[in-house]
Amino acid sequence: MRPADFVDLAGQVGYASVGLRLHPAFSGAPFYTLAPGSAEMRQTKTALRQAGIGVYDIEFVVVDGAFSPTNLSAVLDSAAELGARRLSVCGDDPDNGRFVANLSALAELTAAVGMAVDLEIMPWRQIGTLETAVRAVAATRMTNVGVLVDALHLARSGGSPGDLIRLPPSMIRSVQLCDAQAERPEDTAALIAEARGGRLLPGFGALPLGDLLGVIPQDAVISVEVPKGAEPGEVHLRALFDATTRILHTRRSAA
Repeated sequence: MRPADFVDLAGQVGYASVGLRLHPAFSGAPFYTLAPGSAEMRQTKTALRQAGIGVYDIEFVVVDGAFSPTNLSAVLDSAAELGARRLSVCGDDPDNGRFVANLSALAELTAAVGMAVDLEIMPWRQIGTLETAVRAVAATRMTNVGVLVDALHLARSGGSPGDLIRLPPSMIRSVQLCDAQAERPEDTAALIAEARGGRLLPGFGALPLGDLLGVIPQDAVISVEVPKGAEPGEVHLRALFDATTRILHTRRSAA
């Protein structure tokens, strides 16, 4: 699906914003190439304007030992033209000092184009727990870096919604919802498979989503991440929207 078509469909369903993958999450992963000034960029910006929605985040960058912030210049140029607000990254560098330095440098580059950085926990990577992510973000001393809380990764890393209570609200700007079975996968390969293809619609599994929604900052942006299966794109987007809306309404009613 072209990015312009994705934006158009998201607007029809009722989403307030979208995330666009302008960088491969792993080798061979799909992503969009939206060069500044290109025809596809113009089409995407027109679709955003007509749908009345924005681009919230750009995905997905792995900050590992070989990472160089300047290699993302083209991605950030595209993100800036789209008006994106945040860049999602994960940490997989065993050298913590080098990782913090690269994260800080990346934060400076994103700040120059009016963006911020979200560091996502992934239990099979070096930054695999809430504690390690919070320490890394704090070490940057940058005000435009936060921790992205993914409901699945929080649970699978041994964390819980209660762990967020002690954090300053400014640390959590973005939250991703999904659901999953109660049982934790047994090994790394199974964890990765679940994250990339085994997530469930919010409310269709056993994750404590109500508790999570009860402790996140009120102004945190909530998104939903459940990779599409064999169903058509429109069917998937509507199912995600309906399930997430139902969870949010249920939480508001209980508050």
